[in-house]
Amino acid sequence: MYFDEGYSGRKFIMADKTYEESQIVMFGMPMDYTVSFRPGSRFGPNRIREASIGLEEYSVYLDKHLEELAVHDAGDMLLPFGNAARSLDMIEGYADQLLEDGKFIVGLGGEHLVSWPVMRAVFKKHPNLAIIHMDAHADLRESYEGEVLSHSTPIRKVCELIGAENVYSFGIRSGMREEFHYAQESGMHMSKFTVAEPLKAVLPSLAGRPVYVTIDIDVLDPAYAPGTGTAEAGGISSTELLEAIHAIAGSEVTVVGCDLVEVAPVYDHAEKTAIAASKFLREMMLGFPKS
Repeated sequence: MYFDEGYSGRKFIMADKTYEESQIVMFGMPMDYTVSFRPGSRFGPNRIREASIGLEEYSVYLDKHLEELAVHDAGDMLLPFGNAARSLDMIEGYADQLLEDGKFIVGLGGEHLVSWPVMRAVFKKHPNLAIIHMDAHADLRESYEGEVLSHSTPIRKVCELIGAENVYSFGIRSGMREEFHYAQESGMHMSKFTVAEPLKAVLPSLAGRPVYVTIDIDVLDPAYAPGTGTAEAGGISSTELLEAIHAIAGSEVTVVGCDLVEVAPVYDHAEKTAIAASKFLREMMLGFPKS
């Protein structure tokens, strides 16, 4: 069983459709077992849901309203605490089910490693897949302190799965020297420090392709998103991240799923991070699905 069938807690705003009625399925992946600095992102999905109650249902940016969507919030997965491998298998299994049923995936993390099994499932469905990745960190390590299942490894894993030339990273400002050497030598696209302008430059080359979008909230400067496990100074603003989301929404790429990860509420005393994350998710749901 992936979820607590009796769950009656908070849902994301207007995510009130049944699974059968839905076009979009949102679900939480409350895992933070492999983090290298500050834990707590397993509580991120529920805090984002709680913060969403303060949102308007209408996006003035996109002139769209959440009532136009059919969204089902499945709640948080029941993952076996401390067992990263089993948790990843369960996430992939649920993503497989969503794709088989024709649903648009919206994942809430949790640490960034949870994106890996979802991307693996999407690649099985869409072998011409490209990844758009926004993050402070390269996440290109093969392992961390001997652990191959680490929140610092998901982008390296997906590069090796789908081909590094199909991975596009933006906003990167932290990582080992070897990670940046790998990015340069492997043929992946990496834009350091900024997001919106370099993203706009590459979107035409991805026109018509299936794309999965993964956003680590720490791509934002800690002034905008202090509530995250591995905050990194020198990041982008909330305005720039919205600009990037809207650039994807207005492009000719076919977004087939997305996630937002690494919100850690215990460090988010003014709730800046959860409030921002809920708004980004509203814009992603209104802007990314093509039908």
